[in-house]
Amino acid sequence: MKYCKKCKHLHNDSEELCTACKKPLYEITDENTPVYIMSAGGFELQRVKTALEDSKIPCDSIPQKYTTSAKAVTGYDSSYQDIMVPYAAYEKAYDVCVGIGAIKDGNEEIIDDTANDSEYNAETEEFEQMDSKKRMFVRIVSAIFLIIIFALVIYGTDFITGFIKGLFS
Repeated sequence: MKYCKKCKHLHNDSEELCTACKKPLYEITDENTPVYIMSAGGFELQRVKTALEDSKIPCDSIPQKYTTSAKAVTGYDSSYQDIMVPYAAYEKAYDVCVGIGAIKDGNEEIIDDTANDSEYNAETEEFEQMDSKKRMFVRIVSAIFLIIIFALVIYGTDFITGFIKGLFS
């Protein structure tokens, strides 16, 4: 197996450049080399790390570059972090992550659990296809209503301002 020293992703032996960061790949010589398993944030990060630690797999998380967190304000860290495990424990860690549903079989990550709850079902939801005349009519009516709403807000504000001025004159 080859890995990228910069982003720690694993690659096949036939590859020469990292697909994530385009850096040269190197052979893994040490079984304790940290390698990337997945990215997660918030509760999912804690859930994955706990599952790995319960399975006696050492792991560490590294904040992703250019991500921000609101931990100082909210007390909750919402930034995504890369989870690293030793190369020797990669297969076991992968199996644990698949077992808890953090990684789908086939190396596709599940980042947000709410995305699975609201999957789009094409069979139950149908959209009406609008012809070009109907679409143009809807756009014109929408623009007219928007102009009317703006006019009402402006005239209403002017009326209230004039009324308040009249009280103090």
